[in-house]
Amino acid sequence: MEKLKEQMIKAKTFTIKRTMKVYLPIRQFFYNLVHPEYRTLTDVYVLMFLADTVDFIIIVFGFSAFGGSHIKNVASITSSSSPQKHSDQVPGAFLVMVLIQFGTMVVDRALYLKKTVLGKVIFQVVLVFGIHFWMFFILPGLSERRFNENTVAKLWYFIKCIYFGLSAYQIRCGYPTRVLGNCLTKSYNYTNLFLFQGFRLIPFLSELRAVMDWVWTDTSLSLSSWICVEDIYAHIFVLKCWRESETRYPQPRGQAKKPVVKYGMGGMIVMLLICIIWFPLLFMSLIKSVVGVVNRPLDVSLSITLAGFQPIFTMSAQQNQLREGQYSRPSCPPPQDAMQWLEYYMPEDLTIAELEGSSNSLWTISPPSRTCVINVLYTQCTSFIYKSQNGCRNLLYSSVTRVIKHVFPRYLRAPSDSEAKPIEQLYKEKVYMSITLALERSQSNSAEVQEWWIVNQTDPGQINVRSPKNLYDAGLELYVFSDQVSPPSLGFLAGYGIMGLYASVVLVIGKFVREFFSGVSHTIMFEELPNVDHILKLCTDIFLVRETGELDLEEDLYAKLIFLYRSPETIIKWTREKTQ
Repeated sequence: MEKLKEQMIKAKTFTIKRTMKVYLPIRQFFYNLVHPEYRTLTDVYVLMFLADTVDFIIIVFGFSAFGGSHIKNVASITSSSSPQKHSDQVPGAFLVMVLIQFGTMVVDRALYLKKTVLGKVIFQVVLVFGIHFWMFFILPGLSERRFNENTVAKLWYFIKCIYFGLSAYQIRCGYPTRVLGNCLTKSYNYTNLFLFQGFRLIPFLSELRAVMDWVWTDTSLSLSSWICVEDIYAHIFVLKCWRESETRYPQPRGQAKKPVVKYGMGGMIVMLLICIIWFPLLFMSLIKSVVGVVNRPLDVSLSITLAGFQPIFTMSAQQNQLREGQYSRPSCPPPQDAMQWLEYYMPEDLTIAELEGSSNSLWTISPPSRTCVINVLYTQCTSFIYKSQNGCRNLLYSSVTRVIKHVFPRYLRAPSDSEAKPIEQLYKEKVYMSITLALERSQSNSAEVQEWWIVNQTDPGQINVRSPKNLYDAGLELYVFSDQVSPPSLGFLAGYGIMGLYASVVLVIGKFVREFFSGVSHTIMFEELPNVDHILKLCTDIFLVRETGELDLEEDLYAKLIFLYRSPETIIKWTREKTQ
């Protein structure tokens, strides 16, 4: 027993020594990272943010490489014109990836504002192990492709490796002790001005940044006061950029503006306003005449009923029975209104539907209903049925062919958003075509009488599409003129229509344009500041004392800034031009 105890003690001692040999170097490595003896502070957060943004874009536009083969590209997910039934549903895998990528960007911003290197080290280790486990173990199973065969995944991983390198460099050097303002406001030129204005135009980005900065920065200001300082600083930065541009490119006093400037800027604005005003009309006119897509019918159905009873004739034309028509100008010119109407259509917009004369279903009617039909025809024989009452009665009892005048609309227009309608301009004297109607009977082997209706046209169509073998067979020919539709990529705009575009596009843009051209007099005191250096320095001082922890002084400087904007006399003194 004593030897066994000794062996246990030796094994325990050996295990502890081996463990400490592995643990102590790792612990010392991370301790040296967090508490280095010498450190050169640097700031590469902007580069890390750009790398994360590129990865975010790759996920959005190349998501098909990160999911199974049954998941489509995210572009088809958000497309309003997609014909898929579930095109508006977001796959769970895509949602998880986007939220995780966005969440890592938020966490990175929080660590940057708190300047905690230890938190950055932990976050880096978790991210490295998690992403490599995802890319080399989980992703190949989901995408059914090996990692070296997935180009989009390799691109995403390459950008993420750049991010890891920048993060490691940030950890090694440490976070900067002071974070003052936006990285785009370090210089006062056109490049920084336009980049900063573009940054502020991105929806919710500047607002999200302001709120996150307030949450993770030590300050004595309330959220509303913080946002007020940020807004004043952004406005003063824009004014500073314009004043610097006026200094670099001065305009001589009393000299008229050059024609290049007037016609270059003013002419472009005039053309832009004209295009906005007439955009809906031009768009709806050109989208179908220039880039329109032919929308041929896939099925043409015809049904004939008598006084509200069940249909006596039903027939449909599909596939081979739908022929492309090639119409041309006839030898005898049609009426002027017909020619004007035909000018809006191309030959490929015409489809000729051949409907067989025999109904595709038997006429099954009960004796009481047949009696009701006969009584209706006796009492009210409309123009749909033959004029003679005797003819109406004989039509139901014998195989007599009757001519039904002016009931067949041969020429139809098929709009893209409503039911087909007859084309009144193409009918002679504005009356429809006539057809013949006959009731056929046959007796089956079980002595059962079967009845069906046969319909035929009295006049052949303008274009002969029948084969010589079937030239005299019973049937109808329908000429369908289909309106062209917008391509799927522009369907989200074409769906609004002209009035919808005016209401949703022109009026909304017009409201913003009106705000730019009107109400200028109310902002002269804050826009026409000759020299903004003192106000800009005051905002920078607020940022500086906040970073140094002097929160009492931060409140005093903020109160001074607010008083400055409340006092016109003081702001005039502060913004005077520098004198010799």
